[in-house]
Order: sequence, then C-alpha cells, then structure tokens
Amino acid sequence: MSKVNVAVKYNLPSEVKFCKKCVISNQRPRITFDDEGVCNACRYWEKKDNIINWDEREKKLVELCNKYRRSDGRYDVIVPSSGGKDSVWVAHQLKYKYGMNPLTVTWAPHVYTKVGWENNQLLIKSGLDNVTGTVNGVVHRKLTALCTIEMGEPFQPFIYGQVSYPVQMALAYDVELIMDGENGEAEYGGDAASEEKAGFTVQDADQYWFSGRPLDYWLDKGFTANDLVMYMPPSGEKMKGHTIQRHFFSYYKDWRPQKHYYYAVEKIGFKANPDGRSEGTYSKYASLDDKIDPFHHFFSLLKFGYARATGDAAHEVREGLIDREEAVALVGRYDAEFPSKNFQLFLDYCNFTEDQFWEICDKWRNENLWHKKDGKWYLNQQVE
Repeated sequence: MSKVNVAVKYNLPSEVKFCKKCVISNQRPRITFDDEGVCNACRYWEKKDNIINWDEREKKLVELCNKYRRSDGRYDVIVPSSGGKDSVWVAHQLKYKYGMNPLTVTWAPHVYTKVGWENNQLLIKSGLDNVTGTVNGVVHRKLTALCTIEMGEPFQPFIYGQVSYPVQMALAYDVELIMDGENGEAEYGGDAASEEKAGFTVQDADQYWFSGRPLDYWLDKGFTANDLVMYMPPSGEKMKGHTIQRHFFSYYKDWRPQKHYYYAVEKIGFKANPDGRSEGTYSKYASLDDKIDPFHHFFSLLKFGYARATGDAAHEVREGLIDREEAVALVGRYDAEFPSKNFQLFLDYCNFTEDQFWEICDKWRNENLWHKKDGKWYLNQQVE
C-alpha cells in the first residue's frame, strides 16, 4: 500500500505551530495564523463578541423566514438533523420562535448508538416531522472501506449524504430553503474568506468537504450510478425551475455549542453520553450518534496531529468556558486515546483485518508529525 505525503496533499506547513489563544495547530487544513500567532477561528470569535451586531443578523433571519414562510400547511424549510444538540437548537427555534414549519432530514449514521437513536426520537416527539435516509448497507460499507483506504476518511460517505440528501428532500417536498447549522470554516478555523458567507453552494462542498473526491470519482471504482443515487445531488435537469438556497443558522444566531446542549436538554430531554464522555475527548454531548465517528477523529490525529479533544477544547476556550491551561491538559490526556470500544465493529463493518487497518494507518500517518520509537508511534510535538 503506497504511502501518502499528507503534508503535500493538504498543503500543510512544515513547521508545526499552535494557536496562542486556543489549542488548535496550523495543521488544520485551510486555517491561518496572524502575526501574533492567533488562529483565524479565535479572531472570528472576537468578531462575534465585539463586532457582529446579532440583533441586526436576527432581523435578517426574520426577513428570510418571512420570505419563505408558508401558510398552507406545507413545509417551508429543511433542517438537516441527526437529532444532535445543534440541529435540535436550529429546528426547534425555527418552529417555535420564528413560526416556520420545518421538516428535519436525517442522513442515517453508519451504525446508530443507543443514545443517538434515543435523541433522534426525542427530537421527533418534541413536535418536529422527520424523514430519514438509510442507504443500501452493502454499498455504504464498501464505500466506507474504500474512503478509508483512499482518503483516510471513514466518515466520507456520511459527508456525501449529509450534503446531498437534504437537497433531494427539498425537491421532493417543494421546499426552497435549507437551514444548515454552523459554518465550520468560520467557527472552527478554515478558509477566512468564507466568514461572511450566509450559506454554502455546491462549489463550496467540493472545495471544503469532498477532498478532491466528488462522487463521480467512485464510478470508476466499482460502483454504478444506481449504487450512488442516494448520495448524489439532484441533476441540473431536475434543479431547473428551482432556486434552493442553503443558509447557515450560525450566520444569523450566535453559535455556542454548550448552550445548544442545555437548550436541547430543556426542550426535548436530550441525553448526554451515558458513559460520561466520548472516547478521545472529555465532552459528553457532541457527536453521539454514530459508532464509526471515533475513527474519523482517529484518522484526523494520524493526518493532522489533532483529534476530538483538541476540537472540543479549542471551541470551549473561544466560548470562555475553560482557559488555555485547562485545554492543554485535556488535550494531553484524551486527544490520542485510541477508540477501542468499537474497534472490532469498525473492522467488521469495513471487512478489514487488524493488520490491514494498521497498514492503512501507516499509509495516512503524516510522518512530518510522528516518529517511531521502540516500535511505537509518538507525536513529535504536542500543544503546551
């Protein structure tokens, strides 16, 4: 299995630096640091706290809702939703605060966790309609395995569906507005040019989330168009006469993940991780629904030198919930934790042997960031 030069593929800096305010490194794709050593995500949060007029942004949200609101009982907005805390906040507010009639659209996880399924059902029981797309299991497992091998990203099939399936449902229900959650490029660090975008386009999806592997790529890898139909965005022909808009709720409302958790607990009885925290982090309320999700974060650790605890700690520093010293300690304790709980499930799902799994890991391990000593791999540098 040929080695991938991850640094070249993702255009990563050769010298590793960590943000002076949070704990993210410059190995996150597309993130930038200023002359003071502060990442653009932290600077964006400063704008959120001091520059952005959220009252004016909310007025724009009301105007948007007024433009698309219907009075005939039909759905007027699609909310992509896993039943997680963030999409609960978006869908619940749109319905009960802004008077919209949302349809929540779920692209099913690879393998539901018990708590993830329960939260999905709590969302529905709170008064929100839902449709769930569950793709052919044979295709999904095969695509997950190939994406792990070829992209170092077992979560890529979920990303394809998460992007495309809401558009399919918007067409099916004649809805012209899709309200996504957050602009990750702005909130967590990425292309600074996207910070002022109210939503995203097909081109944005190709640039930010498909890593050079649009769905057409897989047609030469043993898949047919029929295999991939649920992952595909509607054709140009089907889109004629439609002007579907995708907007970020985070553009209009100040995005605070921990507040969303407390909101979801209050409004729908949202349940946290019954184990007290998720593997690879200290958090108990994020990314709860998919047993495969921890391997997305593990491959991020291999490629970029950071994983789930770094992401959680970085945004909690920006929110003012913890200080940097505590964040550094949390990252040091949890970030490199291997997701052993569902390791055999992941191997079985992808039809990998354990030897094949570690071979794939070696393929995608960024050796600019790692060194091997006495048969074990260690990060060259950790945040401090």
